[in-house]
Formats: sequence, structure tokens, C-alpha cells
Amino acid sequence: MQYDLTEGNITKKLFLFALPLMAGNLLQQFYNVADTWIVGRFLGADALAAVGSSYTLMVFLTSILLGLCMGSGAFFSMQFGRRDPDRMKNGFFLSFLLIGTVTLFLNIIVYLGMDLILTLMRVPSGVRPLMREYLRYVFTGIFATFLYNYFANLLRAVGNSVVPLVFLAVCALLNVVLDLLFVLVFHLGVKGAAIATALSQYVSGIGILLYYYLGFPHLRIKKAHMRWNPSILKDIAGLSVLTCLQQSVMNLGILMVQGLVNSFGTAVMAAFAAAVKIDSFAYMPVQDFGNAFSTFIAQNYGAGKKKRIRQGIRSAAITAAAFSLTVGLLVCLFAHPLMGLFIDSSRPDIIAIGVGYLRIDASFYSGIGLLFLLYGYYRAVSHPGVSVVLTVISLGTRVVLAYLLSAIPQLGVTGIWVSIPIGWILADITGAILLHRYSL
Repeated sequence: MQYDLTEGNITKKLFLFALPLMAGNLLQQFYNVADTWIVGRFLGADALAAVGSSYTLMVFLTSILLGLCMGSGAFFSMQFGRRDPDRMKNGFFLSFLLIGTVTLFLNIIVYLGMDLILTLMRVPSGVRPLMREYLRYVFTGIFATFLYNYFANLLRAVGNSVVPLVFLAVCALLNVVLDLLFVLVFHLGVKGAAIATALSQYVSGIGILLYYYLGFPHLRIKKAHMRWNPSILKDIAGLSVLTCLQQSVMNLGILMVQGLVNSFGTAVMAAFAAAVKIDSFAYMPVQDFGNAFSTFIAQNYGAGKKKRIRQGIRSAAITAAAFSLTVGLLVCLFAHPLMGLFIDSSRPDIIAIGVGYLRIDASFYSGIGLLFLLYGYYRAVSHPGVSVVLTVISLGTRVVLAYLLSAIPQLGVTGIWVSIPIGWILADITGAILLHRYSL
């Protein structure tokens, strides 16, 4: 199913386009949660702490690739809206070379600097060997991550959000099966969980590449499109680099918070690992709605339909707020049993820490929901620098307050949890004010 978001009922088309993105990332979170559940239940708290802390590092590093792919996708959407297929396909070629090169360098950096990275993250000595082993294997899948995200964003840019969902579903289900096989049957420990993730990523990455080539002949690039075009490269780089910077700053802040969490010991690390998975699972749909909203804005921006963009903003804001409030309430009510899915009842201390985190953050999901819409809007109207500013405000506030508040004995680790929604709210206020300047 392919959607032209420049025509038809706004709310209906936006929702139908967003549904596969939501389902896809829910599946992605599902297999992330499966990793956490299997490791936490069968390998213990130290292994859970190692995998959870590794996940934060992985998200940071892969966010560089994701940001580049999202920025390129915004360029593709604009050309699709302008009905300029040749410029779009030339963009396919140039962006693939650009992001592929970055992927190669990123892989080299990870392996050469692994010990330094673990030191900067303040990983406890008891957890470090497990985390090093997990990272060594899981990062063999980084090229597959590039392939999947590149072609997923390419297809979404032209209105097809279903095919990326199919390959993500295959990846998620295969990852769970391989996790169970390698951890429970072959007893490979955290290495088994990492190998399962990497293998499943290659299945989805190579699969979506082949499907794009065989199933969408009208989107294939030809020899005429394989040329150097400084104008197109400049446009792609402007969108991609700033979107990459925005994603990287966001996840660097999270990584710095992870380092602070690690300093509180294994129990807090394990609680944070489980709670973050629940947290991400809960608000991921509204993040994907923000990405769908960005495609909607970019296509209509390319087509010059300003009135339709303003109508879409109102519709998206109401939808995101309603979803965020509903999910936030559910997480607050069921925080304890949700933590119990990952942590054995013999460790009530870990469960209690995670419940505290979830109830504070879930109360303010509407803040992150609005922020995702603002990110998507500014990226789509060729002002990704504003998204970077909002991210710096959100994450900068979070990091500074986390370190300051957690140093207060009466607050301790709760100070880290409180800093997160404060950052969201300040960024929302700034984004709403700037919206008047950058409105169409």
C-alpha cells in the first residue's frame, strides 16, 4: 500500500500511514524486550545490567545512522511531493554512498575504542567482561542496521510504510527464536543474545534491499542517476547531518545519564535496563506517529500545500496528546506488574526502583509526544537545526539536572528520573514559541 499524503482526508491518511510504523517499532521493542526478559530471567542481574547498558550505547551509535537515513528520507519525500523522480533517484545514489561510508568508519571506531568506551560509561568491573562480550558480537550487525533503515526510510518517503513493517516483523520473530535457541539450548550466555540480534538484523536488512530492487522497479536507479551532483548532495547533507546531529545529541545525553546510573550500582542498572524497555515500548507509537507526521509535512511542503500543513498540525497534536495521556495512565497503574515481567520477585529492591522511574516519567508522556511532532515538523520544512536546538535543551537539561539532583541525599537516583520530564517540557515550550517564526 502506497500513500500520497498530499491528497485526501488528512487524519485518516496520516493515521493509516502511521499504523505500520507504529506496529513495526512495537515489534522492534518487542524483540528488545525479549532480549531483556530472557537475559534477566535466565542469566541474572549482572547479565541484565550488561545488556541493558549495552543497549543504551547501541542506540547512541546506531542513532547516527538512523539520523542520516531519516534526513535523507525527508529529502526523498520532498522530491516525491514535487513529482521530480530523477532528482529523487540521484539522491538515492548519493545518500547511499554517504551513509555507507559513515557506517564503515563507525564500525572501525567501535571495535578500536571499545575499552575506552566502557571506561567512559563507568561500567562496574563485575559487569565489564559481560558487556564487552555482548558488544563484540552485537556490533557485527551494524551494516545490517544501515541497510534496513536506509531502505525503510526510502520506501516510507514515497508513501509505503507496510513493506518495512513486514521485514521488521520477520526480524523480531527470528530474534526471539534465536535468543531462546542460543541462550537456553546452546547456553551461549550474553554472546548468544548478541549473535541472535545480529543474525536477525541481517535477514531484515538484506531482505528489504532485495525486495526494493525486485518489487519496486520504478524506484530503481539507473546509470544516469549515478552521478555527482553538488546541489543534491548539499541538500541531503543539510538535512541528514543535522538530523543525525539531533539524534546523536539526544542519545549522547541518554548515554551520559546511563553513566550516572551505572555509578549507583548493579541493582539500579538492572532496574533502569528493564524500566527503559517498558518506557520505550509505551511511547514508541507516538514517536512513530511523529515520523509519519514528518513525511506528511515533507510531501506537502514539496507540493506547496501550506493550508493542508496547518490542518495536519492541529490533527496530529490532538491525536498525539490523547494517546500519550492514555498510555501514561496505564503505565502508572501497572508499573509494578510490568517490572515483575523482567525481575524476579526475590529482588523487590530492583522492582521498586523501576516502578519509581516509570511512574514519574509516564505521568509526562504528553511532553515527549509533542516533542516528537516538533522534531518531525522542523525536519520536514528544511529547518532540522531547530530540532537540534530542541534536543540540546531537552537532553542538556536532563543531564545537568540528573547530576545535580542525584547528588542531593534526599533524592538520590530519583533526581535522575525527575530530570527527564523537565527536559521534555522546556523543549516543548521552546518549540511552540519558535513555531510562530517557522510557520508556513
